[in-house]
Amino acid sequence: MPVDEHGIDVRALTATDARAVVLTPAHQWPTGVVLAPERRLALVGWARDRDAILIEDDYDAEFRYDREPVGALQGLAPDQVVSLGTVSKSLAPALRIGWTLCPPDLAGPLTWHKHRSDRGTPTLEPARPGRADRVGRFDRHLRRMRARYAARRTALPGALAEHAPGQPVTGLAAGFHAVAHLPNGADEQHVVAARARSVGLYGMSACRASPATAPAQLVLGFGNVGERAISEGIAAVGPLPGRSP
Repeated sequence: MPVDEHGIDVRALTATDARAVVLTPAHQWPTGVVLAPERRLALVGWARDRDAILIEDDYDAEFRYDREPVGALQGLAPDQVVSLGTVSKSLAPALRIGWTLCPPDLAGPLTWHKHRSDRGTPTLEPARPGRADRVGRFDRHLRRMRARYAARRTALPGALAEHAPGQPVTGLAAGFHAVAHLPNGADEQHVVAARARSVGLYGMSACRASPATAPAQLVLGFGNVGERAISEGIAAVGPLPGRSP
């Protein structure tokens, strides 16, 4: 579905015969936009009118930097939303811990499919984070990590302002990635070729359903890169080209 600065285009969704849609409302992947309140209400109305399911992938909502984390879509319509959560971003991907919060009538079918597809879910790994949460360690960990990621998030637009001035950056409100909007006429693939200079870059065109390469944008991750490495990486790439030859 098309996505703009307010999130998913609900009118376009309504024009389809879909009865389920997967969303990342807190920090849309890959654009980084936050689903606007009016779009949230429109989605809930669409789901109720069509007896449809909203699948909310709440993958990094804990890491919001400009204010408190936004509320989950599931809170608006618990009878229409399947909420997916994980500690892959907040603790470690290797733990492989996730959960599903779903309407009661879906609990049985989901449990059956889970049992059929994965009969080896461990018990010790989920138990340890649960105990840490009860004694407040998890909250302290999140506060500490928010400060660390916030410093990296601040370093990214700062480095762009120094080495590629004038490039708009969006999607910085939450999560671990942002989107840099390249100048009109810039060749996205030419900029992405900076990987040859040991800088990993990802173009937005690789994330689109269509093969369109415009508008030219870069998806910039900062979650596992220190402030110094961010500055050095942007310096190696910038200044960004204004026009294709």
